[in-house]
Amino acid sequence: MAMQPPSDVFPVRDSHRFNEQGLVRFMESSVDGYQGPLTVLQFQGGQSNPTYFLQDARRQYVLRRKPPGKLLPSAHAVDREYRIITALSTTDVPVARSYALCEDPEVIGTAFYVMAYVPGRIFLDPLMPGIAPGERRAIVDAMNDVLARIHKVDYKALGLEDFGRPGNYFERQIGRWSKQYRASETQHIEPMEKLMDWLPKHIPPDDETTIAHGDYRLGNMIIHPNKPEVSAVLDWELCTLGHPLADLGYNCMMYRFDHETLDGFKGVDLAALNYPSEEEYVAAYCRRTGRDNIPDWEFYLAFSVFRVAAISQGIMGRVRDGTSNNPLAEERGRRAPKLAQVAWDIIAPIAGR
Repeated sequence: MAMQPPSDVFPVRDSHRFNEQGLVRFMESSVDGYQGPLTVLQFQGGQSNPTYFLQDARRQYVLRRKPPGKLLPSAHAVDREYRIITALSTTDVPVARSYALCEDPEVIGTAFYVMAYVPGRIFLDPLMPGIAPGERRAIVDAMNDVLARIHKVDYKALGLEDFGRPGNYFERQIGRWSKQYRASETQHIEPMEKLMDWLPKHIPPDDETTIAHGDYRLGNMIIHPNKPEVSAVLDWELCTLGHPLADLGYNCMMYRFDHETLDGFKGVDLAALNYPSEEEYVAAYCRRTGRDNIPDWEFYLAFSVFRVAAISQGIMGRVRDGTSNNPLAEERGRRAPKLAQVAWDIIAPIAGR
């Protein structure tokens, strides 16, 4: 039976076309077992790094490349994505097989890498409408399990000591996002002012370092076509050495949003959906990582929402400066005040004001 492309691909956008003959030559020289001819299509996603579906006579692949045009020096780090999934392939963390990295922009116009195509399901809505309640809970539990696996990986044994800066993660992150917020500020947002004052003064003393995904959520993983299992975790662009509870806080902040704000769960009858509560989800992670509990949980949640608020404000700054070409940019940028309020509401009861 002939291989069929997945349903969410289409002809390559004009703005994302590249030298396909250069890619064919690279595949012939660098990808073991490649057998032409080569078909190239594009996935609907991949907003940061354009993502392509490739198919030869024997196999299906995915290509991730830097976007064309002038880029920030540290942005769109496909080389880091390639390095981390290659390293993790020797662990129990599910990732796509990596085939080859090309850092020479002359080959197709930008740096890129090739990995295996992993068939399965991607749920952009974390509530997974239409999924049977029993399977829904099992998928969420699998997501929890894989996060714990990531954080238990011995990054030093994988040769990743230089993949980030161990220690002082929150101090550096709060400083970074506060600076970026100031650079893109378009209005006074009082909750952001309070957060930038409170967060650096209340960093928990427990200074751990693990691999941190940076954007860990259900929409960034492939679920097995007919089993409640994670087949591959995707989008490692923001991965670094960081604090594991930053990942967990980010993964759980949906519990504090309403459904109109980043598809949150607030006000949703989770029990009716057989979806674990925030307390159940955190308890499962603690059990898997050998923790009794998580002191200062509100800090990790508030930090995660603060970071997303700063990112939203950065988007609004690009709208102001006329440097954004995303039609949804203004809508996303306008979320910043609401997100900042959500973050402050999390810590206001313990902040005493």
